[in-house]
Order: sequence, then structure tokens, then C-alpha cells
Amino acid sequence: MDYSMRIWLRPDVMATYGLVPSDISAALAEQNIEAAPGQFGEQGGQSFQYVIKYTGRLKDASEFEDVVIKATPEGQVLRLKDIARIELGAMSYASTSTTNGHPSVGVAISQTAGSNAKEVIEGSLQVLNEAARSFPKGIKYVTLVNANDFLDASISKVINTLIEAFLLVFLVVFIFLQDFRSTLIPAIAVPVAIVGTFFFLLLFGFTINLLTLFALVLAIGIVVDDAIVVVEAVHAKLDQGYTSALKATKDAMGEITGAIISITLVMAAVFVPVSFIQGSAGVFYKQFGLTLAIAIILSAVNALTLSPALCALFLKTHTAEPKKRNLLQRFYGWFNRNFSKATRKYTDAVAFLIGRRWIAWLILALFSGIFFLLLRTTPSAFVPSEDMGAIMADIALPPAASAERTQKIAAQVEAIARTIPEIENILKVTGQGMISGNGSNYGMVIMRLKPWDQRTGKGQDVESLIGKLFARTSGIRDARIIFFAPPTISGFGTSGGFSFELQDKSGRDIAIFSKVGNDFLAALNQRPEIQFASTPFNVNFPQYQVEVNVAKAKVAGLSVNDILSTLQGYYGGVYASNFNQFGK
Repeated sequence: MDYSMRIWLRPDVMATYGLVPSDISAALAEQNIEAAPGQFGEQGGQSFQYVIKYTGRLKDASEFEDVVIKATPEGQVLRLKDIARIELGAMSYASTSTTNGHPSVGVAISQTAGSNAKEVIEGSLQVLNEAARSFPKGIKYVTLVNANDFLDASISKVINTLIEAFLLVFLVVFIFLQDFRSTLIPAIAVPVAIVGTFFFLLLFGFTINLLTLFALVLAIGIVVDDAIVVVEAVHAKLDQGYTSALKATKDAMGEITGAIISITLVMAAVFVPVSFIQGSAGVFYKQFGLTLAIAIILSAVNALTLSPALCALFLKTHTAEPKKRNLLQRFYGWFNRNFSKATRKYTDAVAFLIGRRWIAWLILALFSGIFFLLLRTTPSAFVPSEDMGAIMADIALPPAASAERTQKIAAQVEAIARTIPEIENILKVTGQGMISGNGSNYGMVIMRLKPWDQRTGKGQDVESLIGKLFARTSGIRDARIIFFAPPTISGFGTSGGFSFELQDKSGRDIAIFSKVGNDFLAALNQRPEIQFASTPFNVNFPQYQVEVNVAKAKVAGLSVNDILSTLQGYYGGVYASNFNQFGK
């Protein structure tokens, strides 16, 4: 924070001595100065030469208290402390903040364009941890909003899904091919394709994030297909009586190479054009589409090179089934019998529908209708709403409401938030709002929620908690209070939505522009897809107009500047002088 030496004038006492704020400024300009008086004995034929120092700028409140305002020949002295209260305070009192009920300073750190969010956050926390070692006793810091928390939890979840998908693919291949050696081939091909994809991610300047990880999760189910096609084709040749795995592999690849290349090009053609989408959507889809396309192309390369080589090395010719069957072979037999039954039933169902095509068309029409209905009724969003582990509150009182009234309302909101056990830390700020802007009638509350693994029950998600806060603060009538979750992606709106600006090109009265803006907001709020829309722009703030009777001022021996500077000194504050503190 910025410090200042606050001189709180006492107007009644100053009036007794016939003083105005400009007199105090003049006294400070006269006595709070830097000076270099010179040296004693310089070029004076003396034995010694001494530098003359002046005390210089004042440093603490006690020195300012002793500033002389008036003095009489009789020795009577009027000092600054006699007409004012002096203290080391803040540069501005327009905004105050508390954290968990204690006085605090809120700090927000934003990354620059092109920087890595994870590195910025980790570097900032490292600086805070190092600074915390020298904090005075009783002072500590807490984080209210940390994008890394959600990012780390999401990446951990995606990695778990990645592992689960890999194991599921391994299990399905093992059950259907019923050969451990055959299972190894897709199990080797998938990591090779994924590792190769990481190489190209680095080459293209992409990072490991939710978009690329999601693409890799989807890619696992796709890249394994090429390897499975190769293994099944070789298996089919061995089932036909081939005695050499190498010969079976060569013949199988001669039949399926064209199919693998064509399906790879078709699938890549689906995802590559996505990278050419412009605007905000292109930012999201570019990394996703290219990551998926690269993984698909690499899987085809594996299917044409690595997988055939592994088939020739690993697979063996089929031998007669042993007379004594173990538990695994019994499972294979049970699975094959039931799979054959399911296949026959499926074949019969297809034959039945082929003979009665109208049923198939009826089913298609029914599902198309359901699809259309769900498409119209399911809510849509540009960026999905996510539980980011925090809740924001914007508080707006009527125009010109005092800071004390705002603090009272903000304290009520904070007290209500404390009744919700899922809320861990609370930052309360008055003097500025998250959406409303800056002003004495605005405030905000930032609530840090407990970790996600401690909020797994019903009604503990962020949307449910926001609903509780709206319900419990509905009785506060003196202010408009809006609760919202922070945006999933920073930059796409403060409240997880979007922002826009209206520009007045007509040059007419500001009240007309205000009416147009308010009418537009009212129309937006009537839309079912808009939860709320608001603006900090407000022309209804009441003001006092000061008019100076210049003629009477001249009769009184005053200028307009004298009157206005006195008003500013008592009601607005005047920057009068400098002082030294903390070596600055």
C-alpha cells in the first residue's frame, strides 16, 4: 500500500486563529525542505573545514506536530499539533478490506499475454513464501482465487481418465482376442503414438493443458483402432491355417494397408480444418483439433510399421486346444458362446428390420424427434460453467450511499457467508465492486471454498452454494447483491459470461445515452439465456453545485481560488509536501 502523513485539520480551532488550509501548506513548504547550507572554513585560511547539514525533510508524526504555524515576539508559538491531528496513514481511504474479519490488503496478480499461467502462479507464490518469512508476528497470507488449484485438479482427473481408458482398452482387447501376446501390441502402439504426439505439441508451441489432455483421452480410443485392425487381420490369417506369423503379417498388410491410409486421411480431414476457425472459438479448437489429428496420423504410421513388426515377432500359429482346460480357458469358452448367441440375436434383429423397413424408419424418426427436442431444450453455453473453487459477490448500494453504509451491508454478507460450512476464507472489500466499479456505494466479497474432495455431497457444488447465498441475502433490501462463480477461462467476462461496450456516436445529452443503455440491459435481462446483465455506468449520482459570488468575494478580500482551495482542504484533501519513510 501507499503511505502518507495525514494531517487532519480542526476547522473550528483554525477559524479561531484565522487560518485556512493554504496556510498549513505554506508552513510545510517553508519548513519541510531539503537544504545544503554549505561549509564552515572553506577557502578561509582555517585549520578545519566542516560541512553544514540541515535536518532536511521531516520523517515522523512527532516532527510534523512541531511545525510552527505562528509565533509572537512574546514567545508564544502555535504548532501544527494545536490545530490538527497528525498520523501516519494510508494514501487513500476510498477502499478498505478485511480477510476473515481481520484488516488486510488484497492483491490481484494477472498474467501478461503469452505467458504460462502455471509458471506465473508458482512464481508468485514462491515470492510470497519467501516474503512471509519476514512478516511481522501475527501477519500471514491466504489465497482466495488460484487458477492453479482448478487446473491441477482437472489435470489430475484427466490423467486418471487417461490411465483408466488405457486399461479399459487393454482389457477389451484381451477379452476379445483372448491372447496375451496380441494384447501387448495395441498396449505398445498406444503409448508410442501418445509420446510422439507430445513431441509435435512441443514443436507447435502447445502446452499440456485441459484442451490437449482432453484430445489425448479421446485419441486413445481412436489410435488403438489401427493397431487392433492389424492384429485382427493377422489373427484371421493364422486362423485360416498360416504356419508363419511373418507370412501371415505380410499377406494381411497387403490387404488392409489401403484401408488404414484412407481411414486415417478421412479422420484427420475431420479435425485439421478445425484449426482454421477464427476468433475465440478458434483458440479453443485449434489445440484440440491438431492434437487429435497428430495422434491419429501417428497411429496410422504405427499401424503400417511398428504393429506389423510386433505381429511378426510376437504372434504364434494357432495350436489345437488342450484337453485339460484351465479357469481362463473356461472363461474364454463361456464368453465365446455368449458372444456367438448375442451375434446371432443381432443378426436376426437386423434381418427382421430389413424385412420390415418401415419399423426402422419409424425408429429413426422417433430418435430424430427426441434429438431435436433435446437440442432445443438443453441449455447451451460458449464456455462450460465449472466449479472453480470460489464465489464472488458484487454489492451495489443506491448512488451516493456512504462508505459506512456499504461497510455495514458488506459485513452482513460476510456474516451470512460464515454460516455456510463449505466456505473457507472470505475477503471483504468496500469502495470498489467486482462488476459495479469504484465508489463509496460499491463493495465486493470473495469467498474461497473448501477443496473439491471435501465438497462431494449433494448441495455442496458451487451452483448450489450460490443459490443458498442468494436465498439467505434476499432479506437485504438496501443493496443489489449478485453472487457468481469466477469465469472458467479468464478474459471471457468477469462473471463467467461475456462483456460488451456501448458507444454513443450521436453526441446528444448523456441522460439519453443512459436511457438507451438501461433499456438495452432491461431487454437483455428478459432473455431466458441471460442470467443477469448489469453495468457500472450510472448518471444518477447526486452532486452539489458550488457557485461563488465573485463580487462579494472581492469585497471580503478573497479570490475564487482562495475559497475553492479552502473547500478542497476541508472536504477533498490537498497534497501539500513530501516526507521520508522506509528509506524513501
